[in-house]
Amino acid sequence: MSLDEIRSALEAAGAAMNDTDYARSGTHLDITASADKLRDVVQLLRDREFLIEDLTAVDASPEMMALYHFNRVEGGCRVTLRTLTDRNAPELPTIQDIYPGANWHEREAHDFFGLVFAGHPDLSPLILPEDSGDLRPLRKSEEKLKALGEVIPLFAPPAPEAGAEKSEGEA
Repeated sequence: MSLDEIRSALEAAGAAMNDTDYARSGTHLDITASADKLRDVVQLLRDREFLIEDLTAVDASPEMMALYHFNRVEGGCRVTLRTLTDRNAPELPTIQDIYPGANWHEREAHDFFGLVFAGHPDLSPLILPEDSGDLRPLRKSEEKLKALGEVIPLFAPPAPEAGAEKSEGEA
């Protein structure tokens, strides 16, 4: 399966393509999918023999981002999948039934970032002690929190078009 065929299938499943430079990022395809399309996109990758490498998160404002990395050994294709969720109530659907190995990745993201994976059978602590309560060691305090676009320029708001701003005297 060619890179173009994979790209087309991902777009048909609802993924948005982001610009990527393999030499800089080590990723052939960088995609974003909404939480409601996440499972469809992940199932498509599974059906095309991609393996899950890892899952992590970026704690930013106003949204938290989950990052998944997938790799297809045959044909050598690496995919970064980005999904946004509300920082104040971070919840995404589980993919552990599609990729059983994601079970531990999701538990780790729950431990460190407080991400809840709806439908996950056991989000008990994987690394932190059972009595750690609401401790989320990789969550930022409000004063250290940065805007998502500041951390990942791809998600920066678009710059105003030249000439779009009017001076005070103009109507």
